[in-house]
Amino acid sequence: MSWTTSSLDQRLAADEARRAAQHEDLKSEVERDVHGEVLARAERAPVDGARVEDVAGRMRSRAVAEVDDTDREVGRARVLARVAQVVNYVFGLAYGLLAIRFVLALLAARSSAGFVKFIVGITEPLYAPFKGIVSSHRVAGEHTVVVPLLVAMASYAVLHVAILGLLRVIGHRRTTI
Repeated sequence: MSWTTSSLDQRLAADEARRAAQHEDLKSEVERDVHGEVLARAERAPVDGARVEDVAGRMRSRAVAEVDDTDREVGRARVLARVAQVVNYVFGLAYGLLAIRFVLALLAARSSAGFVKFIVGITEPLYAPFKGIVSSHRVAGEHTVVVPLLVAMASYAVLHVAILGLLRVIGHRRTTI
């Protein structure tokens, strides 16, 4: 799942870079347009300083509002990227702990050992909803394949992808420029 997490982080970073570039392009374009239109109107109209200043003020206000909207969108994308990183960390930790528990069960680790007790205690809230869904299988006498742990990890993977997808939908709001 780490390649998916890294891929998502890269996509979020690319999205953020693209939005920042669009923001800068928009600011430059708006500035050029404002200056160009003010000059064009000033050249073709009789010299009426108050009118030119009024037009320039309205255009400046619109440009500032558009830049403000873009700034807010970029800020929101940064927050959502940070939330996605936290979600990836939490799920990665859960996958790791459940995998350790699976390997300990497969290796028939002594349940009285401190480390085994620690891992079982930490993972029990994650594993409890999946106990008894399917039976575990014994392999080569002592080794147990705890199938419900595999079901738990698969279920958490689906939940993980769904949460990241939701964050992506929230962060990828379409705008027209």
